[in-house]
Amino acid sequence: MRIDVVTLFPALFEGPMTESMLWKARDRKLLDLRFVQIRDFTTDRHHTADDTPYGGGGGMIMKPQPVVDAVESALQDAAHGTPVILMTPQGRVFSHQIATELAQHEHIVLVCGRYEGIDDRVRQLVITDEISIGDYVLTGGELAAMVVIDAVIRHIPGVLGAEGAADRDSHADGILEGPHYTRPQVYRGLSVPQVLQQGNHAEIEHWRRAEGLRRTWHNRPDLLLKAPLSEAERYLLAEFAEEDALRRLD
Repeated sequence: MRIDVVTLFPALFEGPMTESMLWKARDRKLLDLRFVQIRDFTTDRHHTADDTPYGGGGGMIMKPQPVVDAVESALQDAAHGTPVILMTPQGRVFSHQIATELAQHEHIVLVCGRYEGIDDRVRQLVITDEISIGDYVLTGGELAAMVVIDAVIRHIPGVLGAEGAADRDSHADGILEGPHYTRPQVYRGLSVPQVLQQGNHAEIEHWRRAEGLRRTWHNRPDLLLKAPLSEAERYLLAEFAEEDALRRLD
């Protein structure tokens, strides 16, 4: 998969994009990650990429010409329909499902804004999608782009190693993952649950699903409104609600 990042600050990616899973994906040629420096497309000797806003107001606005030219450079040999995504708090909120959707493309372009924002003509001319990683504002789109890259490449076959590993992540089916354990068996008086020590895979899967539901019920009950649940799982949720009610009475 090829990902182009259009940015004023490519050096911000040097640490996160050269470690751990991301380094392995690039080393195995599973990820072709490229950076397009917006200042390379400016036309003045100071490489000015921003200007004051029409109509007044605080902050500076990124100029349309350098950004549009940078995006078009990234798209020179791209297939028709390659997504060009602006990282912005005004976009659709990023999710596991969107990461899965983007991983189906052979090539995506991520555009990182800075300052007060980007001239809206950039959006009108070259942007095909807008994504936010949450309801808050960052100083630029670079950190958001890193989040998207990390989440997307997990779905590229061969990146995680274990086949289908991404399908077992939290949010993959609308339910959070349950707790995980490793050695030692007992640590500071806390023991690994007995079911995980017995080797019965059917019981282990049942326990993991139940604990995932329990964790979702307590931490993100909003996810349960649209999660595909069986009748038995809905019964479990009723038990969790009853347990909580009894706990409050105590």
